[in-house]
Amino acid sequence: MFIAILGIIVLIAGMVIKRSPSPNSHYSGIITIVGVVIVVIGLFSSSVKVIEQGTVGVQSLFGKVQNDVLESGLHIIDPVVDVTTFDSRTQNYTMSAQTTEGQKSGDDAIRVLSSDGLEVTVDLTVLYRVIPYKTPYILQNIGIDYVDKIVRPVARTAIRDNAVYYEAVALYSTRREEFQNKIQKAISASFAKNGIELQQLLVRNITLPASVKASIESKINAEQDAQKMQFVLQKEKQEAERKRVEAQGIADYQKILSTGLSDKQLQYETIKAQKEIALSPNAKVIILGNGKGAPIILGKD
Repeated sequence: MFIAILGIIVLIAGMVIKRSPSPNSHYSGIITIVGVVIVVIGLFSSSVKVIEQGTVGVQSLFGKVQNDVLESGLHIIDPVVDVTTFDSRTQNYTMSAQTTEGQKSGDDAIRVLSSDGLEVTVDLTVLYRVIPYKTPYILQNIGIDYVDKIVRPVARTAIRDNAVYYEAVALYSTRREEFQNKIQKAISASFAKNGIELQQLLVRNITLPASVKASIESKINAEQDAQKMQFVLQKEKQEAERKRVEAQGIADYQKILSTGLSDKQLQYETIKAQKEIALSPNAKVIILGNGKGAPIILGKD
């Protein structure tokens, strides 16, 4: 629109020069033509609006917001209309204790009090997007700084309002998922009222006070030691049972030998063993006794 205004100024200048007795009045025709051309170019450029992909445009005429939303692409519009663009893609807003993360510099984590009066630090990431057909409402009632007016305060308030119903240790462990689901419902409902869609809520980290964390770690170590001792005792019991079974087997075997074998059977087994030794390929000398004792074997492999 600025170009069209500039053309109008040039056009007026040409008309003024034409009416003046100045010797340059004969240039007034050229100046007038130039002014008309600039006005036409300005009006044309102001009437053509390109909306980039992933964005939508909201028109306003002299402060009055129009309900028609311009989707991505080329549009012919009223040259005097102002167009405000909104990013309609998924955006994220992170509040973290890490100074290098998040939209705010420094420590921006959310510090809340649990039901047992302990201060818990929560790192949070909100994934959201503006609802395209709601952008006229956002522009009219909230403005383009909806992140600072809606996204950030609503998320932080929901965390604080719901954390007071949980103990610090429960937030850190057993009821963390329940806590996340509850605040997600609260934030989603509040966002929807303001033309924003909550896509996902990520509780990235929950930090407990140092004293509570040390107590939890001590308890976990004690539980691990107890489990380890149970394992050792179980292993010892199994080993003792194995030895008992082994001893019982040896005793049973000795009992069978002492009661079930005769002298003739022992002599027969001795002869078989001597025969196998004699037939082996190794060189040896076998000295047989009087039949009562074991033979003497001389030889090498």
